[in-house]
Amino acid sequence: ERIDVGKVPGRHAVPQDQINALLLRHARAGARVVRLKGGDPFVFGRGGEELAFLRQHGVAVVVVPGVTAASGCAAAAGIPLTLRGEAQALHIVTAQAENGDTALDWPALAGDGRTLCVYMGAAVAGRVAGRLIEAGRDPATPAAVIVDGTLPTQRLVTGRLQDLAELVSEAGSGPALIMIGETVRRAATWREATASPERAVAAQ
Repeated sequence: ERIDVGKVPGRHAVPQDQINALLLRHARAGARVVRLKGGDPFVFGRGGEELAFLRQHGVAVVVVPGVTAASGCAAAAGIPLTLRGEAQALHIVTAQAENGDTALDWPALAGDGRTLCVYMGAAVAGRVAGRLIEAGRDPATPAAVIVDGTLPTQRLVTGRLQDLAELVSEAGSGPALIMIGETVRRAATWREATASPERAVAAQ
């Protein structure tokens, strides 16, 4: 039996408490239950909450690690998360907080020599860009929006931080990861290198 409990921004057809109840009910009925999620549910997902809930109710759980969106999307777009001489630090943040506030340590995130990956930030991209620029980040800092990362339908739009809201609009709807930092420039080089089969290089 397969039960769809997928979520999209602004529309959660099955609330989290109902998902927890489904997992518990089927497990207690003796079924082998697989909670299959896209990406890594332990990074700004609800995996930790579901794990704690099931353990509190005596259900044995095995976690099969997933690939974090920041790593998967960046690799699929040919953008290194860190690179000597360009980015020595990586920040992964969410633009969605439990109370709806996007308050973050903007000065710390706006420094040079780092890559910033923003999860669930499409709806507030303009605000994110504004806060970073106010905190000192160069408006011309390279930025990328990756929609449907790692899938055949993946779309990549690159530009400047100051135009982030427009980049999100151009990328279209779907699960999006925003990347900000100098290494984003590498995406164009990757597209050129893989444009023709004889020039393609596969990195494992």
